[in-house]
Amino acid sequence: MALYGRRALSLGRCAVRLLSTAIRTRQVHFTLPSVIRRNWISVGISAGLCAVPFVQDSESHEALIRRASSLVTDSTNSFLSQTTLALVDSLTQYTKAAHTLITLHKRYVANINRLNPEDESAVWQVIVKKREQLIKYRDDCKQFEEYWRSAVRLSRLATEAAFNAGADQASATAATNLQIAQSHVDEARQRSREADQKLMDSKAEYSRRLQSTLPVENEEEVPEAYLRED
Repeated sequence: MALYGRRALSLGRCAVRLLSTAIRTRQVHFTLPSVIRRNWISVGISAGLCAVPFVQDSESHEALIRRASSLVTDSTNSFLSQTTLALVDSLTQYTKAAHTLITLHKRYVANINRLNPEDESAVWQVIVKKREQLIKYRDDCKQFEEYWRSAVRLSRLATEAAFNAGADQASATAATNLQIAQSHVDEARQRSREADQKLMDSKAEYSRRLQSTLPVENEEEVPEAYLRED
C-alpha cells in the first residue's frame, strides 16, 4: 500500500508541474506583441502542415504564395520532361522494332523456297524474338503513357495555380513546356501509328511458320520414257 501511495503522490506532482507550465506558457503568449503572436500561431500550425514559413514584415502572403507556385511549376516541369523523354523513347523503340519485323518477315516469305531447313529454322527464331521484343516495347509505351498523362495533368494545374498567384513567368514557362512536350509526343505517336498500319498490312506479327518446298537433292529423277505406257 505504501508503494502505491508513493506512486500516486509522484503522478500528482508531475500533473501539477505540467499544468503550471501550461498556464505560464498561455500567460506569456497573451502578453506577446501581435506580430510575434501571429508567428507563434504559424509555428503551431506547421506541426500539422509541415514547414509553413514565418510571416515576415518584408514579405506578404501573396509573395510567398507566388514563390511557392514557382517551385511547384519547377517540379512539375521536371516530372513532365522525364516522362516525355521516356514515352518518346519507348515509342521510337517500338516503331523501329515494328519496321525491323516487317522487313525480316518480307525477306523470310520471299526466300522461303531458297532456305534449307536449318536456315529457315534460324530465321524463324529471329522473327519470334522480334515479336516478343515488340510486345515488350508496346507494354512500355502503355506504362509511360500513364506516367506522361499524370505529368500533363499536374503541369496544367501548376500552370493555372501560378497564373492565379501572379507568377506570370513561371506560368508562361510551364505552358511552353506543355506545348513542346505535346508536340514531341504527337510526332512519336504518329510514327508509331504508321508502323502499326504497316505491321497490320504485312501480317508479320501473327503469320504462321512457312514450309520450304525445296526438292530433295538425293531423289533420283525418273526418265520420262519409263513413265509412258507401252
